[in-house]
Amino acid sequence: MLEVLTGTGLAASAGLNAYVPLLVMGLMARFTSVIDLPGGWQWLGNEWVLGILAVLLVVEVVADKVPVVDHINDVVQTVVRPTAGGLAFGAGSASETVTVSDPDSFFAGGGQWLPVLVGVLIALGVHLLKSAARPVINAATAGFGAPVASTAEDATSVVMSFVAIILPVLVLAFLVGMVLFLPWLLRRRADRRRERKAAREAGFRV
Repeated sequence: MLEVLTGTGLAASAGLNAYVPLLVMGLMARFTSVIDLPGGWQWLGNEWVLGILAVLLVVEVVADKVPVVDHINDVVQTVVRPTAGGLAFGAGSASETVTVSDPDSFFAGGGQWLPVLVGVLIALGVHLLKSAARPVINAATAGFGAPVASTAEDATSVVMSFVAIILPVLVLAFLVGMVLFLPWLLRRRADRRRERKAAREAGFRV
């Protein structure tokens, strides 16, 4: 099951930042012996791929920290992040790492597209949660919370990527955190709707 946790952590990381887990895997595969990518995923360690991912990461990091621009970026990333999550889960769950020595055992009967599909769904779920939380944070902080929230998300993505590869059992803590965060987010969104409704009604009375 460790390969599932590795793939889950990498896909969830992609839901926060599409390029971090792919770049982390590529760099670690190219310059360390911590992860050994399978044949079909060796391209992640190519220097041109790493360079392109690094440039895209810089663009994503900057765009995600500017109010309004971050919303546009989230719309664009609705396709990119799940795709990256599928790639990350597929590559990560099929790789040999310091904790996973038999990565083919779990998905042996499911075909190579099963882990990719699972990764797409995980990354999409995290992306939707992130996209729903950002307007709440922006509204509560008049936009000043956007760079802080974005930096925290980037840091979480980096840490989660390394944890998924080196100590995947800790991915469970992240999943628990998501479950605990969801009720708070739903309450805040409901509060915002009530506040907007009250403001509109007050405007009509005036």
